[in-house]
Amino acid sequence: MFGTVAIIKPNPGQEQAIADKLNEWWETRRTQIDGALSSAIHRNGQELILSVVFDNEEHYRTNADDPAQDAWYREIRAMMAEDPRWLDGEVLAFRHT
Repeated sequence: MFGTVAIIKPNPGQEQAIADKLNEWWETRRTQIDGALSSAIHRNGQELILSVVFDNEEHYRTNADDPAQDAWYREIRAMMAEDPRWLDGEVLAFRHT
């Protein structure tokens, strides 16, 4: 498995809009790609922490390189004060019920 963690600094008042946009991704974009297993968003003070897990790195990279994903990202990026900090890597442990 492979995934990413993003540290996000939302614009004031945009936390819920970002969470809603991420949930929308699962209903729209997820149906068009392979391998997405899970995502979660956490609040830590003024930052949001996003984690996403794919079944393998190939599916993760295919999604990341898709122009439709870039268009979606640009919409959500407008809700952020700055570019997120991305930490990509192999998932060593994963549990989901």
